[in-house]
Order: sequence, then C-alpha cells, then structure tokens
Amino acid sequence: MGTTEIPIPRFISVDDHVVEPAHLWQTWLPEKYRDRGPRIERRGIGSMKHVGGGHYEQTFDPDGPQADCWVYEDLVYINKRHVAAVGFERDEMTMTPITYDEMRPGCYDPVARLADMDLNWVEASLAFPTFPRFCGQTFLEARDRELAEACVYAYNDWMVDEWCADSRGRLLPLCLIPLWDPQLAAAEVRRNAARGVRAVCFSEIPPHLGLPSIHGDHWEPFFAACEETGTVVCMHIGSSSKMPATSADAPVAVAATLSFGNAMASLADFLFSGVLVRHPGLRLAYSEGQIGWLPYVLERADDVWLEHRAWGGVRDIVPEPPSHYFHRQVYGCFFRDRHGLTSLEEIGVDNVTFETDYPHTDSTWPETKAVAEKMFAGLTEEQVYKIARGNAIRMLGLDRT
Repeated sequence: MGTTEIPIPRFISVDDHVVEPAHLWQTWLPEKYRDRGPRIERRGIGSMKHVGGGHYEQTFDPDGPQADCWVYEDLVYINKRHVAAVGFERDEMTMTPITYDEMRPGCYDPVARLADMDLNWVEASLAFPTFPRFCGQTFLEARDRELAEACVYAYNDWMVDEWCADSRGRLLPLCLIPLWDPQLAAAEVRRNAARGVRAVCFSEIPPHLGLPSIHGDHWEPFFAACEETGTVVCMHIGSSSKMPATSADAPVAVAATLSFGNAMASLADFLFSGVLVRHPGLRLAYSEGQIGWLPYVLERADDVWLEHRAWGGVRDIVPEPPSHYFHRQVYGCFFRDRHGLTSLEEIGVDNVTFETDYPHTDSTWPETKAVAEKMFAGLTEEQVYKIARGNAIRMLGLDRT
C-alpha cells in the first residue's frame, strides 16, 4: 500500500485517554468528602499481574519500584507505564509501576496535551478516564454510594471546568454517569449538556457489571436524555470490565487481539434491542473497537432478521433490517485498520471515525499523520475528510468545518 497524495486535514480524535491529575478529587469534591475521596499516595510495588478486565493481582514492597497510586476505600490503583506509554520506546511500554514524574506531562496536563496534539496533527480530542475506568466502574463498585455519586460529579466538573476549559474547544468533554441509577444518570446527562457536553461514557455490556441489560426498560430515562440533548453514548472496549479471553494462562496479547469482540457483541445487542427504533435520534459510538469486523456482523444481523425474526423474538421489535439502524445511528472508530478501509462501501463512510489512542501503547503518536497517509492511500478527498474529522464533527455537533 502506497501513500495518499491527498492532503490530510487535521484530525479530530474521538478516542484518547487522560491520566487524572493527582489533585482532581481533592480539589473538585465538596470539602466534606475530601478526606474519604480518591487521593494519590506514592508506594513501593512488589508484584503486579493483570487478571482480566480492570483487575490486577498486586503486592507492595517499600523497597520496590515506586508508583503513584490512587487510594479509594479498599482500592489501591497503581498507575502503570503501558497506560501512560507515550514517550517510551516500544519495548519499554511494559506493565510496570510509574510515577507522575516519569510520565509525559501530556498524559495529565491540558496545556502539555495540546502541545502533544500539535506535534501529532490533531486539532481536537475526546479523552476517556483512567482511574474511574472507561465508564466509571470504579465508582459503581464502591460501597459508599453517596461518596461515589459525589466523585462522579466532581470528575465531570473537573473535565468541563479544568481539563477542557482553556483549550478553545480543542479538548472535548466526555463525562461519566452514576451507573447505578438511570434517573440520576439522565439528570447528569442534562446537567452536562446544558454546559455544552455532547458525549457520555457507557458500558458496552452492562450485565457484565451486574447491571440490567438494554433489552428491558431500565435504561430508558438515560437513553431518552441522551436523545433529547444530542449526547453521544460512547462505549470503549473494556467498559464492561471483561475482555474476550480464551484461558487464564493465555498471554495478554490474546485478549488484546480479540478486544473488538465486546464491541461486536454490544452492537448485536443494540441492533436487536429496539432501543434504536424507539430513539431514532440516539447516537452510539464504539471506541477503539476498530471497523474491519463490521461488514460481516451487519450482513449476519440482516440475514438473521430476514430468516429468523419470527422465532428469534424480534419480529415485533425491529421493523427494518438491523443495518438500517446502524447506518442511521452508529459510529465505529479505528486507528489502524487497513481491512476496514477496503470495506468502506459495506460499512458506510459516514459511519467511520478516527482516533490516536494517546497515551496508550496502541497510540500512533507522534506519527499519526504518517500512519494515516499510508492507510488512506486510494481514498478520495471526501472520504479522507469524513474519516479524519467530518464524521466526528457531525457526530458530536461541533462548530467546525
């Protein structure tokens, strides 16, 4: 594959990540909660092993490598190098402890992030959380729901009023909801929409978190609020705290290869749930799931609808072929996916967005433009514009061209 000769416009990345600064909850929580809220402690680490989802087996040793850790209730979350990976050589992006002093400042500082975006041909960026996990599972799992609710609101206030506030619209706010209460979730969507937020985190597969599925009416207040306010429901791979896996002793590389599986399962859920039928203005975004798997899943879903809808339980729920709702309301997202780009006709060029995944190990920073030039070879100028920024502008309702 060659290199595109079409000028690439500045990217709008719909999937990046922020490593929360150490002061976040101690500054943004109401004072009465701060002594119990998340705080940073530097600790020596003994051992650390990833056991799936967002869970680790870990031990501590005062004489071990130092890490800045979030301490909240019984949880000690160790900041890790492979999560704040930019600036390290590829073979140094290991699952090892890290301090803020060792991270590239763009991981946690908005001014430094903007500078790193400039180095990477990125105009605007939507960043998912780290310590709260991809849709706020950390607070869902907490014992003290009053404190957890306050932590969600504090995160959102920091996101809007500090992380994004002085970026001239380049850092795009992505907020959390209290996952345990759909009415509170709806209220928080509306609160944030009133101050310009157009994206919210949600779990790709809520039952994996012990929550009701999308097939009943439990989530209706939340979906209605998102549709009403034009808020995009953003679902990152791993936002169900469970990644596809084959065996306990398989290397993490196996799960990383299969990570799109959660997005695929989630899309099947939504296509046959009736949610998109009841809420035609609702928009879904699948983050970091890539796009190459979409053509077959859409083909298979349409075949199932055509051949099996009577006994499959969806005849009276889904009146049109599932692909109709996908093309109307759903966006895929990728950073490297040549196969997906050769399948644009089946996917729909209007349903594809782009990301840099800064600062994770998958990130193409600071070479995103060069990577894209090779991948986009053979595409038209209109296709390149839509993928690089146009679809993100439309999806998020941005005031840009």
